[in-house]
Amino acid sequence: MHEALFYKQAPDTPGQVRCLLCHHHCLIGEGGRGICKVRENQGGILYSLNYGRLISENIDPVEKKPIFHLLPGSLSYSIATVGCNFHCKHCQNYEISQYPSLHGGEIPGALRTPAEVVAAAQRAGCQSISYTYVEPTIFYEFALDTAKLAQEAGLKNIFVSNGYTGPEATRELAPYLDANNIDLKAFTDTFYKEVCGARLQPVLDTIRLMQELGVWVEVTTLVIPGWNDSDEELREIARFITDISADIPWHVTRFWPTYKMTDRPPTPHHTLVRAREIGLAEGLRYVYVGNIPGDTGENTLCPNCGKLIIERSGFAVKQQQMTKGKCNHCQGTIAGIF
Repeated sequence: MHEALFYKQAPDTPGQVRCLLCHHHCLIGEGGRGICKVRENQGGILYSLNYGRLISENIDPVEKKPIFHLLPGSLSYSIATVGCNFHCKHCQNYEISQYPSLHGGEIPGALRTPAEVVAAAQRAGCQSISYTYVEPTIFYEFALDTAKLAQEAGLKNIFVSNGYTGPEATRELAPYLDANNIDLKAFTDTFYKEVCGARLQPVLDTIRLMQELGVWVEVTTLVIPGWNDSDEELREIARFITDISADIPWHVTRFWPTYKMTDRPPTPHHTLVRAREIGLAEGLRYVYVGNIPGDTGENTLCPNCGKLIIERSGFAVKQQQMTKGKCNHCQGTIAGIF
């Protein structure tokens, strides 16, 4: 066990603590756990039960995150523990994100130190470490310790997040974080409440804050038929992102029925094409179609001259026409970390 960061004693309820790590602000009694099921109050001290207990360690293309504008074509050492502070009905990784709830509170995983993770990433030839598969905020303490060592070793750090991290935790992490792909799952509180057990506004606030703190931000929206696929809602999302920065890449990705949401069909291809067109029409410079390998919507085009800059097929980069962030055709700047 490892003492958690970002909590305080609850002044009006002796023995209880208030977790401030994410926007849920769970009030946790003696022996209880927060919504994430991996932070427990023991004697008035909040502990991170999953510190260093990795349930998953993989070598992934950075494009799998998806992160398209940080070292394209490179490998990222990807880690996760069990647990999550969302309970999404369509979670693709529910076996690990909901593991404690599904298995009587058990916290499995191979014990690792931050130094071991960094060393493994280096041995594998990875240029970054990704904190992913579940919401990385729920293993914040381990991620922060690892990110500090990774930065010292010259590796980039990537969060793949639901955007529910609290502002204090976000500010402490940001100096060590290079990129954050944030899920903007929908643009209504109804969706967040009924599908995820959360609220929309904190996610919007986190996207803005990450951008303000100098972290490279990419946004992903899984487009679900009948839930968030109307032109109006997609346009609202695109306008929100554009208002922050037209250089933020927006990934509109295909939904596949899974977990507790098997009543919906896969997203039609034409819906994703339309979403991409809406994003571009609203002024976004980089809009990508995801989960449909081979679609030309995976490619990066120069926003200045329109020429092909990065050709992708699935998670593979087939060719790059860019040098040090400059288009080889017109020398226009491509936003990102290259």
